[in-house]
Amino acid sequence: MSLQRKGAYLPSTAKENTNIGSGRETSFLERQLISVKSRMGERLSRLFIYVLLIGIAFVCVFPLLYVAVVSLMSNADLSNPAVQWIPSRLQFENYYIALDILNYRQFARNSLLVTVFATVGHLLSCSMIGYGFARFRFPFRNILFLFVILAFIVPVQTIIVPMYLTFLNFGWINSYRSLLVPTFFGFGLNGALFIFIFRQFFLTLPPDLENAAKIDGAGFLHTYVRIVFPLARSALVVVLVLSVVWHWNNFYEPSIYLRDPRLGFLPARIQTVIGAVNAPPEELFERLGMVADGEDTLTNAVVMAGTALIIAPVLIFFVFAQRAFMQGIERTGITGE
Repeated sequence: MSLQRKGAYLPSTAKENTNIGSGRETSFLERQLISVKSRMGERLSRLFIYVLLIGIAFVCVFPLLYVAVVSLMSNADLSNPAVQWIPSRLQFENYYIALDILNYRQFARNSLLVTVFATVGHLLSCSMIGYGFARFRFPFRNILFLFVILAFIVPVQTIIVPMYLTFLNFGWINSYRSLLVPTFFGFGLNGALFIFIFRQFFLTLPPDLENAAKIDGAGFLHTYVRIVFPLARSALVVVLVLSVVWHWNNFYEPSIYLRDPRLGFLPARIQTVIGAVNAPPEELFERLGMVADGEDTLTNAVVMAGTALIIAPVLIFFVFAQRAFMQGIERTGITGE
């Protein structure tokens, strides 16, 4: 009886041990399979993201590559279907012609002057207004901030007539004051957006810093200049880059307020280059003296060279400022984080 029980017990035990071992082996294989699948899924998702980013980068960079390549082509290269991306000979004379047609020194000086002063105006006024909306409680604060948002949403083309009449009464037409003075009051080109950026940033600052300054006897202006404004470096960089780019490329408002062609800005001069390229041959004789031998007309290569000269300053500026700009975007509170 005992032997039978013992004999019956041993196979049962061995069977259980076998099942336990197979269960452990199956569980190990399942974990390995799950791990392999997760790694493959992660690699595929990463590959998809890389392909998507490369595609987006190509869409953004392609116009710049096209401008750079075509601006260095000769007339023969432009008419040769075999030449696509590599010119047979670099035609730097296109840039000399574009510089002459653009009157680059004068109009670049005009653009730089207005861009610098307008940017300074926006940095000073919009930062103070944004700080006021973020920290102070006053009647109709939310309604006034709603008007600020509406000022950004409403396009300037819808209010250009009353603005023109206002500046005309002030005697600011055909003067840079129509473009510069509003920026020192938080208005001007996209000033409402800059107020919003500063407000969002100042909301993230702990009020204990200002309270400590008040305890030490610092007034509002002293606290703002010595404590709050230096802490807003990330927001300042964001507004700086956006303001420089938008004011440099501003075309619409200067075309309305500035009547004297000598007061114009560099981006608008691209129309002059296009007009020179499409001018009758007898008007191009003087220009063609700067072109290499064998060239008998001006082509789109000169237009692309003029375009490259116009966008070069802001591109160079952004190359040096893009790292601080991206960090500022993350810290100003406008990414939703």
